[in-house]
Amino acid sequence: MQPLQDDDTADLLAPVPAVRTGSLVGYARVSTKGQLLDRQMHALNTAGCIRIFSDKKSGKNAEREELWKALDYLNEGDTLVVPSLDRLGRSIQDLIAIVSGLRKRGVGFTSLHEALDTTTPGGRLVFHVFAALAEFIRELIVQAIRSFARTWANELKGRGIRVNTVTPGPIDTPGLAGVAPEEIGAAGFTAHLAGMVPLGRLGRPEEVADAVLFLASPQSSFITGAELAVDGGVNQV
Repeated sequence: MQPLQDDDTADLLAPVPAVRTGSLVGYARVSTKGQLLDRQMHALNTAGCIRIFSDKKSGKNAEREELWKALDYLNEGDTLVVPSLDRLGRSIQDLIAIVSGLRKRGVGFTSLHEALDTTTPGGRLVFHVFAALAEFIRELIVQAIRSFARTWANELKGRGIRVNTVTPGPIDTPGLAGVAPEEIGAAGFTAHLAGMVPLGRLGRPEEVADAVLFLASPQSSFITGAELAVDGGVNQV
């Protein structure tokens, strides 16, 4: 696990937003159009939300238009309120990415069911524990893949078979444009994702293909049991 940087720890319990405007913005979601939003809407209204956005789509569906509208609507000092954590994120990594983005903008986050409120020191501490746990799990998965490749490489070395792995990062594909929210468009969605990559852009499919071809070529004949990250530095920088 990579150590936290100074700017990640110095204000761990600092109030975010520093100045609360009192504006609570709600977001609700159900997985199918047949499900009702009534209970979630009631909870958000009771919490005092001045405006509520809602989606009727699976959390695995990247086209959560109303979520993107809600995030765009929020201003510094506002707080995003959800009925429960699973209504916002498709995974813990997705949840952490969204809430971390809100924090950088000076926007708070509250989940009613879990009583998690990042505008309080306790809530922020709990969320940082979640983030650390997610990073730990990700590292376990990465280590398992590396161990698998090295084990196979060792077992097959006598047969002259090399085993290496390629780890791609965010890749610019036609499918990516197809899931871009309408309100920001494909270009805006791509720019948003590229902003999370140290090299400042998405990868190209041919770059991943070139990496695979290199590992399969005679030029890499002395490489085995290795991992080649083609991710613009996402997991290294």
